[in-house]
Formats: sequence, structure tokens, C-alpha cells
Amino acid sequence: MTSMDVRTEAEDSGPGGYAAARLRLLHEESRSGPPRRAALAELTDDWLAGLFRAGSSDTPRGAALIAVGGYGRGELSPRSDLDLLLLHDGSTGPKELAALADRLWYPVWDLGIALDHSVRTPAEARKTAGEDLKAHLGLLDARHVAGDLGMTTALRTAVLADWRNQAPKRLPELRELCEERAERHGELSHLLEPDLKEARGGLRDATALRAVAASWLADAPREGLDEARRRLLDVRDALHLATGRATDRLALQEQDQVAAELGLLDADTLLRQVYEAARVVAYAGDVTWREVGRVLRARAGRPRLRAMLGGRSGGRTSVAERSPLAEGVVEQDGEAVLARAARPERDAVLPLRAAAAAAQAGLPLSLHAVRRLAATARPLATPWPAEAREQLVTLLGAGRPTVQVWEALEAEGLITRLLPDWERVRCRPQRNAVHTWTVDRHLVETAVRASALTRRVGRPDLLLVAALLHDIGKGWPGDHSTAGETIARDVAARIGFDTGDVAVVARLVRHHLLLVETATRRDLDDPATVRGVAEAVGAAGTLELLHALTEADALATGPAAWSAWRGALVGDLVKRVTAVLSGEAPEERTTEDAAPTAEQERLAVEAFRTGGPVLSMRADSGVPAEDGPEPLGVELVVAVPERPGVLSSVAGVLALHRLAVRTAELRALTLPVDIGSDAGGSVLLLSWRVAAEYGSMPQAARLRADLVRVLDGSLDIEARLAEREAAYPRRRGTVAPPARVTVAPAASRLATVIEVRAQDAPGLLHRIGRALEGAGVAVRSAHVSTLGANVVDAFYVTGVDGAPLEGDVAVGVAREVEGVLRG
Repeated sequence: MTSMDVRTEAEDSGPGGYAAARLRLLHEESRSGPPRRAALAELTDDWLAGLFRAGSSDTPRGAALIAVGGYGRGELSPRSDLDLLLLHDGSTGPKELAALADRLWYPVWDLGIALDHSVRTPAEARKTAGEDLKAHLGLLDARHVAGDLGMTTALRTAVLADWRNQAPKRLPELRELCEERAERHGELSHLLEPDLKEARGGLRDATALRAVAASWLADAPREGLDEARRRLLDVRDALHLATGRATDRLALQEQDQVAAELGLLDADTLLRQVYEAARVVAYAGDVTWREVGRVLRARAGRPRLRAMLGGRSGGRTSVAERSPLAEGVVEQDGEAVLARAARPERDAVLPLRAAAAAAQAGLPLSLHAVRRLAATARPLATPWPAEAREQLVTLLGAGRPTVQVWEALEAEGLITRLLPDWERVRCRPQRNAVHTWTVDRHLVETAVRASALTRRVGRPDLLLVAALLHDIGKGWPGDHSTAGETIARDVAARIGFDTGDVAVVARLVRHHLLLVETATRRDLDDPATVRGVAEAVGAAGTLELLHALTEADALATGPAAWSAWRGALVGDLVKRVTAVLSGEAPEERTTEDAAPTAEQERLAVEAFRTGGPVLSMRADSGVPAEDGPEPLGVELVVAVPERPGVLSSVAGVLALHRLAVRTAELRALTLPVDIGSDAGGSVLLLSWRVAAEYGSMPQAARLRADLVRVLDGSLDIEARLAEREAAYPRRRGTVAPPARVTVAPAASRLATVIEVRAQDAPGLLHRIGRALEGAGVAVRSAHVSTLGANVVDAFYVTGVDGAPLEGDVAVGVAREVEGVLRG
């Protein structure tokens, strides 16, 4: 059936005919994208025009039906609402006007289509636009549907004239509106569940750029902008068809279906295309708003200049002042631009020099400069000359201004020309709630964070380059640290580092997760832990760089990846490894060998004499932070006469009181005979560091009371935690990967390390503790690491004889725990 046939059926058959024709159009495989949106708008025009004319004898003169907003642009997605204005000249009586409005609005509502409608005279429409920026923006796209064409044309002319006359006032308002929206909804090019319309770089911003162009004050860079906007609209169409809802949020559970609707390989391919389109729109916005600011500043300055010159300028315009920034680069009107004498075709280092100069000066790199560099700059020789490498390091060390300069280079393809391996990570999503950014932006953000730590290291250049490359392997299959080591070695050699420096950069990339994973998941009192890190790092200078890289990487990942607690653990590990690298032997300390403190001894004696649990809570003093000491949590010591099930019982009580466990250590303390028993006694000491998930810490008395009830069987902790888990908020439609339990090879000579990776949930540590106790092993210590919704917990376990488990036994324990967690 042709478009004309569909339109005729819709017009002749009333609302039912329109609904059928609309449905048929939306499911035509031969039509999608702009042709389908335009056809849907045209079909809707014909239907509404038919409604408008249905009672031709009752249709008042001096009235027009006008489409505004997205409908006015002819861009109807499958579930788009209809923005309609019924315009009248005021000569029609209220009764006749109301009858016409009812004839138009009710059929729309009857079909379940969302409707944004108004009835106004031209004067009222202009007055509303003058008071409401969003209404004015909608009217800029006004399009005639039915009725008096002259009224529509006159209103469009007047509204556009008002917009241009009021541009000096309206455009700053529009920019503020865009910034507020970006603050609320984030950046479309980095969100895992982005709002295609409202987020920065989305459809609202693309519409705002059309409004700027309509003001005649400035225009957005056109290259790629229309295609980016089309891509976002296509994704929204597919989202509407996949969900059957009027939604702009690309939720995780719908991405595979949307990708299939668009004929894409998978959800990651979909997100990369969305991110690329959003970056084009966002970059065009940055350039356009800078231009608007320059024009408005120039306009504001002209009257003052004429007054100062007394009208003697003779019609001449002033020339913007240019001040030098670097060879071939000057500042002009708030931007870094190329000097008149610059010759990119002869100066291969100029792109990096211009970028470094702009970032160091805190200036954007002008669009004209970037495009000229992209079009004419010579390729760099391999290896790079020393100046090129130094300029790259200077760019990376500029801090926050690096981001906008880097984005300008990337928008014109200069980054992948300089670093071809960048293409594999560009716009690559990270499906991990801990990560704030895409892979490529995370690398730049890590360099930004590292720039603040350069005074802590002897080779800041190696730190900054390693920061830029540490996740470069995420574009390749397999372990990204292993793949990244190879890529980093190649890149470092290509940009001109010598053999020794190349080896250091490669080692930093290979081991960029070593410190934080070891510090949070291993027993730092075990000599094997410290020796293993020292062997991997190799030298004190590399350790210094790795420490700074670890902090920069975590800070650039997101708020869940770094804390004072993690920082303190990493710092402790670095101190111990530094001692080993300087020739000292790691101290042979074990939990069992260490003498109990006076407080621990007091608690143990009291627990033995009372026959029940005894608790002590003490707030950690914290570590220095910008806003004062940041607490590391609360130190909780529990003493219980030795018996099975203590670990899981205490963990269950802590979960019941919403306490997050950061570390846990267990030891058996044998008491002497002189405390009231001829045979002495054995008491379990559990030392925990905990923190309240929210709210304040519970009182120790409440924790003890519940622990007593759990141990004597009067409190069913399993049932209480099951109730909590049933009420635990989970994202609809998401399925967490199954738990994985492994044996860490050669992690300790004193115990076997069982590592658990699982989805965080209330009572998880309690369940793990019960599983380990059920497997017949003793837990010496536990090291808990929570990153977003995931945990990686390490448990140091021994057999009943106190020795590490045999290989087959350890694997069996791991499988048994994994079965419990998966079941």
C-alpha cells in the first residue's frame, strides 16, 4: 500500500481508520528513520485536517490548527505526543470555538495519544512566548495543518521576529536552561541508561542549536550534526516500538531489543553509536555557545566604544587583540587560535603544541584552528621527536582544561591519527555501575587526576602517560591489563621513550590494579602478600608511580572506587613493599602469634566468665581529607566462647543492623587456668571494621542482645535476613551474573585464600560464613571489598589442623561455597 493509499484510508475512515493506517505505517519494514517520521506526521496532518473540516458549516472563520514542537518539525516518533495550537482571531464566539476544540482534542484522547494543546489568539500566543521560553521555542517550529494559512504565516513571521529581536536576552536564558538540564540528567555520551532527549548532547540540545541558528546571531558547526540528530531520533523510534511506551530513557533491559530493531550487532554497538552522536551534538553546543557569548559581548561593548571614541571610528571595526601562547599559537577573544604565520603543513608538532598551550592557558581550542590542523598538519615521524612527546605530557598535565581540548581534537579525528590504538576504546561503554565514564573518557579523567599527583613522583611524565594508557587494553579480548601491557609498550616506544622508560610504562599498565586489589583482598600481615607485590613491581621508583596511578585511576572511576579506608590500606601496603624493596625482610607476623591487646584480653576473660558474647566498639580516628578527617569506620571487637557458627552469626547480626563489613579477622585465644577454671578456656576474638550503610551506628548493647538471641536459637537470623532480601531493591529486568568462587594460587604460605565474587546483597557475608563453616574449614581472616553492586571477598582458611588446605580439598571447598551461593 502506498503512502497516498494510507493517507486516504485514514482521512476517509475517521479515528479507527487513522489508527489502523498509523499501525500499518509503523510496522512497514521498508520504511524507517526520517521517511517514516515524515510519513507519520503527514498522515496525522491529514487526519487532523479532516477533523478540522468535518463540520465545515460549523468551522469558524479566522481559525487555524498549527503543529508546534517536534510535530511542527515533522518528526513524529511512534509514541510521540502531539503539540497543537488552535489559533483564532477573536471573532468567534466561545461556544463555537469550544465545539471546534472538542472536535479536535477528543478523538486524539480516545486513541490514547498524549496531547499538549492550547487555544489562543495571535496576541496571546506571542504574549505567552514572551513569558515562557519553552513555549517560544515550540512556536519557532510552528507549521500549518488546517484552516487559515494566512494566520499561521503571520504568526510564524511575528514569532521569529520577536525571537531575533529578543535574542540578547533569550539566548542566555536558553543556555542556562541547557546547563540546568545537563546538571539534572548528566552527559548522554557516558550514561549506561541515558535519556535520549534530556541529557547533555541529546535531542533537546539539538533543538536548542536550531533555535540559536534561528536568532541569526550564531550557527552551529554543521558537519555531522544532522546525522547525529537523525541517529538519536532513530534510536528513540526503535525504543518506542520495542517498549510500546512513550519513553526517552534507554534502559539496560531494553537495549538488546532496541539494537535488534535497528539491525545492530548488540547493545554495546548501540551505545557506541548513541555516544558518538551525543558527542557531536555536545561539541557543537560548546562551540556555538562560545560564539554566542562572543557576539553578545561584542554587541554590549560597541556603544561604550563609540562613546569613548566620540563617534570618530569612521565605520571601522576593532581588531581583536592577539597575545602569544606558544610558537604558532595565540590567544584571541577567549580562544587559542593559530598565529597568522603558523604553517601546519610544515610543522608536524603544531597540533600537540597548540593543544598543550590551550590547555595550560585554560582556553578552548578554536574550531577553525582544530579543523585547519586536521586538514593540513603533517604526520609525526616514528618515533616522535622529543618536542612532540613533551607537548603530549604538557597537555596531559594541564588538569581539568585538558578535557575540553582533548574533546576538540577527538571531534576532528586528530587523537586517533596521533594514537591509532585509541579507536578501540573510543566511546566504549563500561557496563559496571562503579564506572562514571566510557573507557576513553575514563583514561583522560585519570590523566587529569594524575596531574594533581605529579609532585609526589620523580617521573611525572611516565605517570601521566601510564594514566592515559592504563585501560587501553579494554578494546581487546582477554584480560585488559595483559593486552594493555603490549599496547602500552608499543605506544610508549612510538612516542619516543627509551627502552627503560618503555618497560616502566608497560609494567605500570600491567599492574595498575595490583595495589588496590591486594590491599583490599589480601592479608597484609602475610609475608607472601608483600613479597608478591615487591616482585611484581621490581623497583622503588616504579612503586612510587604505581601508588599515584592507583589513586588517580580510582578517583577517576567514581565515588565507589576510592575512600579513605582504601587509601589507608593501599598506603600501608606501599609502606611494607617499600621496606622489602630497600632490602628489609617482611615481618613474619600472624594473627595467632601476635600478643592480644589489653582490651582484647579483657573482653576474652569477660566472655569466658559470662559464657556469652562481649562487644566493644570504637570509632576509627580517620585519615586527613580536604574537609577534615574522613572516618575509616568503626572498630568492632567481639569475644565469644569458642563454638561453631560464630562467624556467620556475627555477620548475620551486622547485616540485620545494616552494617557494611570492610575487614574481619578471627583468632582463637587460649586463656590461662587462673581466671576461674582449672582447665582454662578458649575464646574466639573477631575484630571487624564496619560502617553504617546509612544513618547512625547501632548501640553495642543492641548488637550484643541480638547476637545472644542468635547464638541461643531464639532469633531466626535466616528468616529475618530472608525478609530483608525479599524487600531489597533490585532493578527491574536485570539479572546479576552467578557468583564465582575460586582458590587464589600461591597467595599465602600460612593459609588457603578462597576468593568470592558475587552480587552484593543483605546477609551475603553471613551466607558465605555458613557455607565455609559447613565445609569444615576454619576462617582466619576475611577481607571484604565492595564496588557498587559487586563484592570481591577473600577468606584465609585452614583445615582443623591449622594448616593450608591441600589443592583438591581447597577446590572442593570453593565449589561447595559456590554451589550454596548460586542455589
